[in-house]
Amino acid sequence: MPRIYDKLVRDDIPSLVEANGDRPITHVAEDEEYDRRLLAKLEEECTEYREDRSLDELADILEVIRACCVQEGWSVEELEERRREKAAERGGFETGVVLEAVVERQSTPDEN
Repeated sequence: MPRIYDKLVRDDIPSLVEANGDRPITHVAEDEEYDRRLLAKLEEECTEYREDRSLDELADILEVIRACCVQEGWSVEELEERRREKAAERGGFETGVVLEAVVERQSTPDEN
């Protein structure tokens, strides 16, 4: 009885399965299916990182992000540049600031 996975895997996984003496059943996802499976893979890897806070799991997330960039037609360099721009404009996440609420300022009669 085959073990069912039905998920996007790294390109060399079928070869590793064969090297283990098993027979992989695969197909190549394209277009909308690839987009859908890539997003599902990102969620899977984020879940795995939440459960096992390892550098390996974080590297898996980064690999999926790299694949997302390629799929969208962006370079990893463009992603890094956008990250730097946003960090310069709004900061990063190093200090742990939590925004609990925003109290809107009251308008004065002069502003109406």
